[in-house]
Amino acid sequence: MKKINTSPLSGMQELLPTEQAIFDQLKSNISDVYHHYGFLNIETPIIERAEVLLAKAGGDTEKQIYMVSKTAESSDSADQALRFDHTVPLARYVAEHNNDLVFPFQVTQINRNFRGERAQRGRFREFYQCDCDIIGREKLPIAYDAKVIACIHDALKTFNLPEMKIRISNRKVLAGFLKAIDAEAKSTEISSIIDHAEKVPLEKTRAALEELQLSGDQVEKIIAFMFTKGDYATIEAKLTEILGNLDTVREGLDELKQVFDILNAKESMSDIEIDFMIIRGLDYYTGTVYETFLKDYREIGSISSGGRYENLANNFTDQKFPGVGGSIGLTRLFYVLNETGLLNKEAKQPIDYVLLPLSANEYAYTMKVADQLRAKGLNVDIDFDERKLGNKFNRAAKIAKYAVVIGGDEAASGNLAAKDLASGETHALDLD
Repeated sequence: MKKINTSPLSGMQELLPTEQAIFDQLKSNISDVYHHYGFLNIETPIIERAEVLLAKAGGDTEKQIYMVSKTAESSDSADQALRFDHTVPLARYVAEHNNDLVFPFQVTQINRNFRGERAQRGRFREFYQCDCDIIGREKLPIAYDAKVIACIHDALKTFNLPEMKIRISNRKVLAGFLKAIDAEAKSTEISSIIDHAEKVPLEKTRAALEELQLSGDQVEKIIAFMFTKGDYATIEAKLTEILGNLDTVREGLDELKQVFDILNAKESMSDIEIDFMIIRGLDYYTGTVYETFLKDYREIGSISSGGRYENLANNFTDQKFPGVGGSIGLTRLFYVLNETGLLNKEAKQPIDYVLLPLSANEYAYTMKVADQLRAKGLNVDIDFDERKLGNKFNRAAKIAKYAVVIGGDEAASGNLAAKDLASGETHALDLD
């Protein structure tokens, strides 16, 4: 009987070793793709000054930040908090180290973040995010937005997922649209309503817009805008139908077209669609925004997201460092794929060989064999337990691919046999 509750805190993921091996493999695959695209790895501190995180948190995220309670002996009087994402700490990092960085600075961070939101199925308070970002000094060409989205797409392809749908938009289009219909004064509230529109009935969205004291014509135009999606020609035609004159949305449309055209040219790219329902809730996005969904599993929600942020570092420096980034929420994605049966569980066992010496007389030789196998890059365990051999095999089958029994004859002759713990077949193990 337990003396105290030993279960993890609500919203914290804790995996068994075989599950952890699959999770780690997925994380490694993402990291490999990011590096193939030329992204460099960094790690920022988990704990930041609260003023750094609050500078650009905004919205619901600000309410979810974990503040750190320090001990009385702490000499640092600054309020501290756990980071809620990688992007804001990255802005601080760039402001701090910009004289030592090469721009455009292409960087990846894969680590834990923390948000004190209500824990529920697929929503975690501690979670891994796999980010890739490109930061420029003074300016950053829009083509880099397409590069980040393409990189995220290729990383997700390593999961062997069903067909994906990448939905892209540009917040400059929304800003220009609201200006054209004289509703820009309420852009923050309207953005929030659009961002939540897919999760509620249309009538609730219409009622929320009407509560902002918008005219009936403004409400209907916003709803028509929300449901505008398709290829570039389609959305330009639809906006022309709604607005007539496209001058106020031209800058955003031009950026959107460039990103869309570059991604369309990528041979392995999944379906791409311009979709003005995509807003992204965080306040720091200023241009391109995107979200990725599995086409036949929309109930899962977005499996990756990101966008362009022109002014993120302005809170920390007078210099301008525009950037674009994307993120895969690995903890949540792992959970929902596992829940829906889409997770590929044919990952390698974490251990390649378990060596089973039959007595203490073989311990020294067994250690020598283990070293030879490890020198070949293999993961090797030695079971020194004095249980029966059958029990040792049962343990080995749960953690490894092969088991090797080492008795006096094997130690004397060097003739070893490895048993495949999945098939039961045995083959000679040649250490050379």
